[in-house]
Amino acid sequence: MTQVETADLRPGHRISRVIKGGWQLAGDHGSVEREAAIADMEAFLDAGITTFDCADIYTGVEEMIGSFIEDVRKRRGAEVTERAVVHTKLVPDLSRLADIRPDEVEAIVDRSLKRLQIDRLHLVQFFWWDLSIGDAVSAFEVLKRCQEKGKIGSLGTTNWNEMQMARFTDAGFDVVSAQVQYSILDRRPATGLASWARAQDMQLLCYGTLAGGFLTEAWLGQPDPGFAFDNRSLVKYRLIIDEFGSWDLFQTLLETLKAVGDRHGVSLSSVATRWVLDQPQVAAAIVGARYARHLPKTLEVFRLTLDEADRARIAAVIAQAKGPSGPVYGLEGDRTSRHGRIMKYNLNTRPDDQVLEAASHG
Repeated sequence: MTQVETADLRPGHRISRVIKGGWQLAGDHGSVEREAAIADMEAFLDAGITTFDCADIYTGVEEMIGSFIEDVRKRRGAEVTERAVVHTKLVPDLSRLADIRPDEVEAIVDRSLKRLQIDRLHLVQFFWWDLSIGDAVSAFEVLKRCQEKGKIGSLGTTNWNEMQMARFTDAGFDVVSAQVQYSILDRRPATGLASWARAQDMQLLCYGTLAGGFLTEAWLGQPDPGFAFDNRSLVKYRLIIDEFGSWDLFQTLLETLKAVGDRHGVSLSSVATRWVLDQPQVAAAIVGARYARHLPKTLEVFRLTLDEADRARIAAVIAQAKGPSGPVYGLEGDRTSRHGRIMKYNLNTRPDDQVLEAASHG
């Protein structure tokens, strides 16, 4: 059986170095076989992929993980489900940043606990769409109080650069992790964030490692599809490829990853994931494998060791890239840019959110 690597974000907070991502199970990312996806979560847990990533704004995903946990708890006992480590996010709507109250922030935490059917959120990753609006530090203080009450284990952030996070660390908050986009295509975290995070005793949890599936054999040798996708994830990462360079350069990258993978008997996607895991300050890569049929390929990364020749071959292609440049999430954080315009900014309050509605009327 493949030995899955682990990392400790803090004492008592151990994660698998590959995290099962949840964004691909939400809307706008293609059809999802809901019952199959829930059932297959158990196979990931049993294989050692113990950590699951979701968010309050990933439509239906917290509920799916909650259904998985409850089902396994009933059939196999609490000792099995206690191996599962759940990371979620708290992302207040852009439209509410100016006036969201502390009790509403805590209500979002309570809602996640209810959806996930657990007593404590192992990690809550905080994001605030625009730090110039409202009081994000006070909202983070609410999360610290929830932590003191035992509702939250650790606190992290997502999609911020070091300057943005500094206002929280300078305020004395213990921020254990930063979830950021990091891949062979998008190396922005290496330009300052990683070294800053090391000084803060903070580790990186990396999404976009496979660029929404672009860094797989499926796109090797394929013609440029342009940007017309129904799947929002593909639009997002096709834009990142465009920042990286031409479609021809992207194909050169895929060919190089394939050659390295062939040398080691693994897929090019495993090479792409291993490259990220080997970067300084990276604790884990978040991989959006929806179903257990993807599990064998997901586990390949743990039997792969890249040598100097492999790294040099990949670096030669990266050296030809034009970008992406700038700070982490800088392109996406500009709501007027082509990256920012595809984002959805008000997904936290939905008609079924009775917990949040009760707080807003309390």
